[in-house]
Amino acid sequence: MPWGLLKYGLASKYPARRDIPGPRELKKSYEIVIIGAGGHGLSTAYHLARYHGITDVAVLDKGYVGGGNTARNTAVIRSNYISPEAIEFYKASVEMFENLSNELGYNQMYSQRGQLTLAHSDASVRAFRLRAEINKHLGVRSEMVDRKQIREIVPCLNMDKKMRFPIQAGLWHRDGGTARHDAAAWGYAMRAAQMGVEIHQRTEVTGIHVDKGKVVAVQTARGTVRCNHAVQAVAGMSSEVARMAGIRLPIRSYPLQAMVTQPVKPFLDPLVSSAELHAYVSQTARGEVVIGGGSDPYELYSTRSTLDLKENLIAHVLEMFPFMGELKLLRQWAGITDMTPDYSPILGTSPVKNYWLDAGWGTWGFKATPISGKCMAESLANEKTARLIQPFGLERFRRFKLFNEAGATAASH
Repeated sequence: MPWGLLKYGLASKYPARRDIPGPRELKKSYEIVIIGAGGHGLSTAYHLARYHGITDVAVLDKGYVGGGNTARNTAVIRSNYISPEAIEFYKASVEMFENLSNELGYNQMYSQRGQLTLAHSDASVRAFRLRAEINKHLGVRSEMVDRKQIREIVPCLNMDKKMRFPIQAGLWHRDGGTARHDAAAWGYAMRAAQMGVEIHQRTEVTGIHVDKGKVVAVQTARGTVRCNHAVQAVAGMSSEVARMAGIRLPIRSYPLQAMVTQPVKPFLDPLVSSAELHAYVSQTARGEVVIGGGSDPYELYSTRSTLDLKENLIAHVLEMFPFMGELKLLRQWAGITDMTPDYSPILGTSPVKNYWLDAGWGTWGFKATPISGKCMAESLANEKTARLIQPFGLERFRRFKLFNEAGATAASH
């Protein structure tokens, strides 16, 4: 290994591997155009190429690969949701993450270390108990834990009964973990490109052409391309892009902020979250402490961080870990979340024929990256919505069959 590194360092030309091809001209038409080169769009392209043999695909993005919400989330992976439909869906995604490094030949730095969600009230304890039983019934490892067990899981957690919201119990989710968000995007991009999928960065979509109720072309800043199918997977900009196709989505977009501290020695292995405190905490492999929580209280298409959210998050985190008051912050950032009324995604068909939706993820888009791509690819290939995502169709809002997942997060509710 040392001689190999020395040879590489002294070489006149670096034999660096290019993960995806450089810029190229757009073709006049494609079988499928995917709008959005984030995790979901690239996962869809990969599954189309590998498992359905469909490689006449163009992935378009106004920025760069994984540069939107994929690069701005806190990389949490879990399946401890509330409704049976959501639990089954995210359970399948966790199972795919477990083998994703081998699947793509690209290290995802996947770490399954569990998630502890804290209950500070009798109402939360009752809700967690029901949630744990539903999870276990569907094969997800979740269980109620008492104060003694919480001390064993996270010894450094503040368990003082005189704190503002004393900890009464917790929901321990053994399947919870993290992975590298950029690795997921680049892994899917690299493998999709190797199979013939075209990835066009710096290619903004400016219009959707619809003829007789069917999508026929996508207009970009580099020209118009015809297509038989189009998919939008653009996270916080979902409403704006859908509007180009004449579709009105029940989505509101809010900034969601997070931050990390300076690196410190490992002290926190599980993920810890609190719905009452609107905060969650985890520690990275580099030792940085990742802090996230509630979204901004107003709709905005902005990724600027704010002092107000920083102060609120810090105050809430210090209730759980008072000693962290000595740490310094390294950076703070924001993403744009696309929130639906029931905090569940919108997947599948749209009122425009052959125009497919991958939207409404709110605060949990990253953890669904593998399974959403698999299901969307299956839907496109068969021209029929895949079974696993049928409950999350847009028509559920017309039929009033919603899935209330607001209580399944410590952020943005």
